[in-house]
Amino acid sequence: MSDDNSKVGDKASELAKNIWLAGVGAYGRAADEAQARLEKAGVETPKLFRDLVKAGATLEEEARNAFSVGQGARNSVEERIARVRENFNLQRLSRSDELQALHEKIDRLTDKVEQLSQAIAESGGATAKKKAAPRKKAAAKKKSATRKKATAKKSSSGSQRS
Repeated sequence: MSDDNSKVGDKASELAKNIWLAGVGAYGRAADEAQARLEKAGVETPKLFRDLVKAGATLEEEARNAFSVGQGARNSVEERIARVRENFNLQRLSRSDELQALHEKIDRLTDKVEQLSQAIAESGGATAKKKAAPRKKAAAKKKSATRKKATAKKSSSGSQRS
């Protein structure tokens, strides 16, 4: 049985040694590949860099075109809105200017009305008396003229009868 044990032990040692050697081999192979890639990258670095610059320039151009198309669409919409406002006379600036002018005109008219109201209040009694006096005199003159005419008619008709 000792032969069996030694055979199993030898097989286990051999298997362990093979596992160890496979690990060392994998490490060596990875190191070789890394070294080869590093050397290759040193040679290909300018080409890789040029390729990346070229791709970046292409992407930048595409982005600018997309941005300018977006700007053009936005400008187009703004132009359409401006045309609609113009057609309906809805320009903001002119409308606000017109409103401001109307406010100023209302303020001036309000000041004039206040001035006239004060003037009437200050001279209210005197003005009313002055206006009433000429009216009374005119009415009295009319009555007097009417009386004279009536008296004259009576006199003339009374003299014709006699």
